[in-house]
Amino acid sequence: MKFSYGCWVQRKGTELFSPAEVYETKRDVSSITFLAPTHKIKHRGDTLGGPNLTIKISAPVPEVLRIQTYHYKGVVNHGPDFELNMGENSALSIEEDEKEYILSSGSLKVTVDKETAALNFYRGKYKLTSSKARDLAYVKTEFTGLAHETDTKDAYMREQLSLSVGELIYGLGERFTPFVKNGQNVEIWNEDGGTSTELSYKNIPFYLSGRGYGVFVNSTDKVSFEVSSEMVKKVGFSIPGESLDYFIFNGPTMKEALSRYTDLTGKPALPAPWTFGLWLSTSFTTNYDEATVTSFVDGMIEREIPLSVFHFDCFWMKGFQWSDFRWDKEVFSNPAGMLRRLKEKGLRICVWINSYIAQESVLFEEGMENGYFVKRTNGDVWQWDMWQPGMALVDFTNPRACEWFSARLEDLLDMGVDCFKTDFGERIPIQDVVYYNGADPVRMHNYYTYLYNKTVFDLLERKRGKKEAVLFARSATVGGQKFPVHWGGDCWSDFESMSESLRGGLSLTMSGFGFWSHDIGGFEDTSTPDVYKRWVAFGLMSSHSRLHGSSSYRVPWVYDEEAVDVARFFTKLKLSLMPYIYRNAIETSKTGIPTMRSMVLEFQEDPACGYLDKQYMFGDSLLIAPVFDEEGVVEYYVPMGNWTNYLTGEKIRGGSYRKEQHGYFSLPCLVRENTILAVGAKDSAPSYDYAKEVTFKIYELVEEKMAATKLYDIKADLELEISSLLTGNQIKITVNHYANKKPYKIYLHNIKNVTACNGGKYDIDSTGTFLIPDSSDMSMTEELVCILG
Repeated sequence: MKFSYGCWVQRKGTELFSPAEVYETKRDVSSITFLAPTHKIKHRGDTLGGPNLTIKISAPVPEVLRIQTYHYKGVVNHGPDFELNMGENSALSIEEDEKEYILSSGSLKVTVDKETAALNFYRGKYKLTSSKARDLAYVKTEFTGLAHETDTKDAYMREQLSLSVGELIYGLGERFTPFVKNGQNVEIWNEDGGTSTELSYKNIPFYLSGRGYGVFVNSTDKVSFEVSSEMVKKVGFSIPGESLDYFIFNGPTMKEALSRYTDLTGKPALPAPWTFGLWLSTSFTTNYDEATVTSFVDGMIEREIPLSVFHFDCFWMKGFQWSDFRWDKEVFSNPAGMLRRLKEKGLRICVWINSYIAQESVLFEEGMENGYFVKRTNGDVWQWDMWQPGMALVDFTNPRACEWFSARLEDLLDMGVDCFKTDFGERIPIQDVVYYNGADPVRMHNYYTYLYNKTVFDLLERKRGKKEAVLFARSATVGGQKFPVHWGGDCWSDFESMSESLRGGLSLTMSGFGFWSHDIGGFEDTSTPDVYKRWVAFGLMSSHSRLHGSSSYRVPWVYDEEAVDVARFFTKLKLSLMPYIYRNAIETSKTGIPTMRSMVLEFQEDPACGYLDKQYMFGDSLLIAPVFDEEGVVEYYVPMGNWTNYLTGEKIRGGSYRKEQHGYFSLPCLVRENTILAVGAKDSAPSYDYAKEVTFKIYELVEEKMAATKLYDIKADLELEISSLLTGNQIKITVNHYANKKPYKIYLHNIKNVTACNGGKYDIDSTGTFLIPDSSDMSMTEELVCILG
């Protein structure tokens, strides 16, 4: 929200009050509080008027600072508030000299100017950002005069943090507008807007700076960001009300700042290995029954396209009755038998749900009578006709409503359903609304999706186990990353939407979310075979992969026979990479660093990566550049180093852009130098014994720089670690086993001058050297030393 008109003039009808000085302080071991009048206090008569602002600075954990500012303290907090992992505040180092207070949390510090109350944030001596005079402000709109000074129509708190020359801002949720947020006004307000507008399903009041710090505005209200838009050298953010609470996260890398943010708001849960396989949907408004579904599944089996999950979209339930969580008996006469037959084919089952209960649903009367729905202020059930006629909204602030909702889903789990697509959660009313716990309806608008998805995810963890729960969720707010997976929503079926979907996903993963998916082939309309085949390649090189559409099917043979071959090729490619993918997923669940990540997150110091949004890193070692062109032409950037095309073996020198033309069975998929890539022995399913017959492919070792990786089993237990070090003409490889030893191979890519191998055998072929460890060595630590000629 903009409160100024140019540099000198305030917007008509607004009055801004900013700290003028530090008048007094209060200290304890973990915080310091400043009383900051908004005018200079020259004599005690100046203390007779206001407003005053109170600023409290604390250190919830090392390398994080929290800044809380309020005008009126007596405002009742009706909630909801984000669930934060605060713990006990760490000690805040407080120093003082004649001009300022110096407050430190680890290497992160803020200085508070005594004369102006300006804030300057530093990492050591490196200045990160600042809030100068008139940046922090209490804002009154439509001021009514002295007689009723507190009677304002609206009040806001506003902060502005400075930007350095060339500083770029990322994040703020899943946004389909330009990846770099500079120049944008961003409203943190969940909407059902598709993938081609400024509206977003997943709004997150957190941003990352390319200078290696993060900022989180701790408010469930509608936060408005002006990112180099109101003032081009500042990020402004404002919220309605009398208080403002924000956190600064230190890096020095964006990865570290992101990890600290997810320490506070929650790490992504670890999805089970089966979730990384291919999902196939009925699509939305298409006609389907058990025969249709079986034909799809058998068609995939016959064509040798490995399928992991089958998804039933909305019309598994009868029209006008969503959601009643009952199979449409006119279409599915024996749903339990159908699910059993599908599961016998090795599939997991997902069904569509949302939290809207239609008036024709058999659940409506029960929900109304027991008070399980959101109500109007006069006590009526809140209803409207959008989506489902007369639909009501489940009130997840009511514990008994959560139990009731969960019980309906539990019946489905007992029948054989494995997971749920938790659709919608954005169209949440704010006027004439009352929640069970008295929560503020405006603040519930964004927060509703958290309670909705948490209710379903908690049920799945309780019934299936912590490493088996998974959703396919569309909407989210802060903390939603704890309930993966999220997909990009309703996109069109063209290259432009394919590209904007990726842009939104990269934006989301810069906002604390670890896993992301999208509708392969597009949702609305039907793509050309060309777009479909390119999207299949992109979709299978994403953390999660689902074929889903609106009014047409997404099985590959409805496009052409080549699409079948492309789907088979990339599905098998992904499944063979599961040891690598799952290791990255485990690290995501521990660190908060996303499995799919932007180039700038991985290569922060490379200035060429700042704006890249049409390519990404899939894990820490694979660069992926999808093809968005009907001629198969792709232009992408390769960072410094020696890279290798995984599909062709071509060695590529980094530090420049490349322009290539690719067929449908190819896309830029480059392996980073000094990588040990674990490749599985199977490509027919996502869950298998990753350690058995695994091949560790070693690429472009850098002299005197250790390369290393870990291998986990499908229960996320560590099986082994492997490292490699090139020193002169010698490569030393060390393998530490933590479970039963299983046969494995090592492949030295592009190294064909091995003359000896102590600890094993070697076999040189046209592209490199295979190493076979000595099977007679029964120790849990093995060492191979290769001598190069």
